[in-house]
Formats: sequence, C-alpha cells, structure tokens
Amino acid sequence: MVDFTILLLFIAYSVWVGLRSRRKASQSLDEYFLAGRQVKGWRAGLSMCATQFAADTPLLVTGLIATSGIFALWRLWIYALAFLLMAFVFAACWRRAGVLTDAELTETRYSGPGVLLLRVLKAVYYGTVINCVVMAIVLIAAVRIAEVFLPWHAWLPENLYTSLTAVVRLSGLFLAESVTGLPSDVATTNALISILMILIFVALYSTTGGLRSVITTDIVQFGIAMLATIVYAYAIVRHIGGLDGITDQLVSLYGTEDAERLVSFSPPLGELMMPFLVIISLQWLFQMNSDGTGYLAQRSLACRTDRDAGIAGIVFAWTQILLRSLIWMLIGVGLLIIYPFNETQMQAEGFAAARELTFVTGIDELLPIGLRGIMLTGLLAALASTLDTHLNWGASYWANDIYGRLFCREWRRREPSNRELVVAARVSNIIVVLIALVVMANLASIQQAWFISLLFGAGMGSVLVLRWLWERINLYSELSAMVVSLLAAPILLTTIDAEWLRLASMALLSTLAVIVVTWFTPPTHDQTLLSFYKRVRPLGWWRSTASMAGSHPNEPLIALAQSLITTGLCALSLFLLLIGLGKLLLHGHNNLQWVVVLAGLVLVPFWWRRINKTL
Repeated sequence: MVDFTILLLFIAYSVWVGLRSRRKASQSLDEYFLAGRQVKGWRAGLSMCATQFAADTPLLVTGLIATSGIFALWRLWIYALAFLLMAFVFAACWRRAGVLTDAELTETRYSGPGVLLLRVLKAVYYGTVINCVVMAIVLIAAVRIAEVFLPWHAWLPENLYTSLTAVVRLSGLFLAESVTGLPSDVATTNALISILMILIFVALYSTTGGLRSVITTDIVQFGIAMLATIVYAYAIVRHIGGLDGITDQLVSLYGTEDAERLVSFSPPLGELMMPFLVIISLQWLFQMNSDGTGYLAQRSLACRTDRDAGIAGIVFAWTQILLRSLIWMLIGVGLLIIYPFNETQMQAEGFAAARELTFVTGIDELLPIGLRGIMLTGLLAALASTLDTHLNWGASYWANDIYGRLFCREWRRREPSNRELVVAARVSNIIVVLIALVVMANLASIQQAWFISLLFGAGMGSVLVLRWLWERINLYSELSAMVVSLLAAPILLTTIDAEWLRLASMALLSTLAVIVVTWFTPPTHDQTLLSFYKRVRPLGWWRSTASMAGSHPNEPLIALAQSLITTGLCALSLFLLLIGLGKLLLHGHNNLQWVVVLAGLVLVPFWWRRINKTL
C-alpha cells in the first residue's frame, strides 16, 4: 500500500500540472508546443535528460553490459559529441530560425516547387515513422515493468478479467511475449490494460497543458527517477558486499578473461576492434538527431535566448552522459553478480531480452517496501517523461505541418484559427498513440528495435548537419537522403549481418547521394539563402551568402572553428571524467585513474571561459 500511495501522489501532481497549464496552452501553437518560447536553459536541458532517461534505457544498458561488456556503452556515450555539437553550433541557430517544427525549417532554408512536399514528407517521416518506433520501444519496456508490478489477472474480478481475455483472444492481438511464464493471452491482456492506463495518465497532462506542463513535470520526473536509481544502485552495491569485491566476484563467476571483458572500458583487441571503432565513429553523426532534429530542437526553439538554448545542450550532455551513466553502470555490473548466467544461456534466443528484465526483477526482489515504491514511481516517471515528449513532439508535425500548412493553407486556401490548431494538436496525440501500438506489437526486443532505428537514422545524419554548414545544400539533397534511407535500410538488413558494415554502408551511400545530387541540381535561390543567413546567422561554408549580406566571407567559417574547439574541449573533459570516475568505482583506486579525473577537471575552465564567446 505504501508503494502505491507514493505512485498515486506522483500521478496526482502530474495531472494537476497539466490542468493548471491548460488555459495558456490553448492560446496558440506557440504556447502549446513551445511554452511561449520563454523556457530557461537549465529547465530545457533537464527536460531533455528526462526524455532520454526513458524506462527502456536502463533496461537497454543492462542488456548491453551482459551481452558485450561496459565498452558497449560507448554506443550511448558517443552521443555526447552530437549533444555538445548541438549546444555550441546548432542550438542558437534553431532558436533564431523561429520555426515551430524542424519540418517547417525546409520552407525557410530552401526554395523550389518541391519544398512543401519535403516539409510534409519530413513531418510524416519524423512525426510518425521515427517517432512511433521510439514510442514503441518505450512501450516494450513499459510492458516488461508492468508484468512484474501490475498483475491485473490477480487483481481484477475473475468474470471481468475472463471477458477481457476472451476479447483479446478473439481479436488476435499480441503485444508481448511473457517474461514471467504467463500464457500469451494473459500477458497480452495485462500489457494492454497497463499501456492504456499509462497512456491515459500521460495524456491527461501532456495533451491539456502542452509543452509547458511537459517540461514542468519532466523536471520533477527526472529528479524522482535519479533519486530512485541512486537508491537502487546503493541497494545492489550493498547486496554484493560493496565496491571492493566486484572484480573478485566477477572472476569467480565468469573466469578472469570474461570478467575483464565485462568491466573493460575499451574493446577487446582482435577482430572486434575495427567494427567497434567504425560504429562509434559513425553513430554519433550519422543518426536522425545529428543536428538536434526532433524534440531536442523543440527544446532549443522553446528557450528564451540563444545562450539559454546552448546551456540546455550542455546541461543535457553532462547530466545524461556523466551522472546518469555512472549510476546505471554500477547497477548493470551488480546485476551480473546477483543474476549470473552461463555460456549456454548467452547463446540462447532471447538472451538480451532476459538480461534486460533483470533490471526490473532486481527492483522487485532487492528493494523493501517504500523504496520499491520510489523506484516504481521513478520508472513510471522515466516512462512518462519520454512518452509525453514524443506525444507532444509528434503531434506538432500533424497540427503545424500537415493540418495547418498542407490541409488548411495549401488545399483549403484558408488560415486556421489558433483554437482550431490546438484542437488538431490534441486529436493528433491519439493518432500517434495508435500507430505506436501497432509498431510495438511487431517488435521483439529493445536492442533489436534500437539497432533498426539506428540504421534508418544513419541515412539522414550527414545532410541534417550539412544544411546548416554548407550553403550549397538544397531541398533535393534532403530528399535524396530520405529516399536512400528508406530504400537501402530493408536491403541492408536482409543482406548484411554485421551491424558495423550496415551502418558504414548506409552512411557512405547516403552521403555520396547527397553530394552528387547537390552538385547536379539547382541551388537554392539567392534571396532565400540571404534571408535565411540574416535570420539564423549559420556557421561554416557560407562565403557567397555572407558577402551578399555585407559580412566578411570567412566570418561564418571562423565562428565554426571557434565553436568546434569549444566542443572538443568540453567533450574531452567529459569523457576523461567518465572514464576516470567509472574506473575508480569498478577497478578500485590507483594514481593513474586520479590523474585522468584531474585532467578532466583541469579542462573545465578552458571550455567554460569560451562559452560566452561561442554562445
């Protein structure tokens, strides 16, 4: 009862925030989707963290450590480069663009008869395809958590539950394979009830209060999730006898070689080295959010100043990569000791999904009443903070780009009212949820879905960055990247088994297509480029446009160089602290690790002093 009281208090608070923000959110799309563009940087940054925390991510981390060791977490850590690049290069540009969605940017950045088509395609691609895949991944995690903590078959009246199960069986609906041994129809019925309850809760505040309520609840949700995770990590470390014995216990369970592999921060030498290096060198740039496109851009657009937009990215990167990762790393390694596995289990089908579940099993078995309630609330908070963002973000495309721009202004030749657009936004949430449920029913594990989404995103990464840095990029460049991504991904998935080869092939194909198409298609009109340059003040190779604007031709390139130096110093500082502190926690104390930590701290003033100049 104590556990659920804590949970109900959190639910009541979130709903109250949504209702309190409803009046302002109903005034216009700017108020609904961008909180009136008055968000402080630290609030936007913590909201980004809350969204990325997600309920699926700790499960993914747990599975990655078990299947490949700590070095596999570089697949997540390497995104710090993209986050910091967004902070120092793209965040202010997004804000100055003054658009409501990244799809709308196409009509500001490009010219030509296909601009509206590109805007609509991007709205559908990002707002529906990509967005719903991400939501489906989160819902898979929700189902696994709910199966352990929400046994509806034991709680609901037998007649009512039997009727629900019969309906599910007749419909042929299948949402999840049971991870606790329940019959498939019972597991699906439980999953359906849990998902509907969670989505109704999230919709009560996100669809009523818009982004303002999303960010307000995100900050509280992130605080609860971090507190709960710290409590969980402490319980695990205490259960295994403290940090000092971690290495010895791993050696006794898995042998010296496997134990060293599991806690190593670098990939094993040999055939795995090259694939690992290729993946992490490509993955951070060749991905669907390489320039912040999506909900990260939405938070930047919502900030009150350019500096706030940059600060948001810095807060996000450091909290996400350093603070959160250290805690999850401890949990993942501790669970290897508490729930050991053998070689036979590792080769079995569904091993990754089974190891992901140990994160949830540990909460149920290791935490006492009260603390378990805090952790359950933390997981719900992480889940809600991701779903509310993706509902709000996905609906922004439908309301602003599809309904407002395409249906009303282009087809009906009329200007929609603010009230009408907000209603469209709220209805769009329902459409996005239904599509996400369909996608979820066809996914097996979080890792599988994540790998597929990475491949689709790899085709878009280069053009998203280049459109800000190179004036020659045109609308055909983006169209070509999208077409290559959609056509090549299914082929690569069926013909190439090695993931690193798939990612490298996709990155190479899409980048070549973008460059070739850019040179052999008409450039963007000078007037459009000039208007964009004066409005956004982009960095990089904008010599001709800068000259037309009366600026020095090299000014954008010099500004880019300064921003990249700051980005590199900040990233180096972050990674040194991550490696040094991580090794101190898992490998014990030695002078070299303290030197690494000190080096990371010494670099902080160097990049911090450059923030005002860069931002």
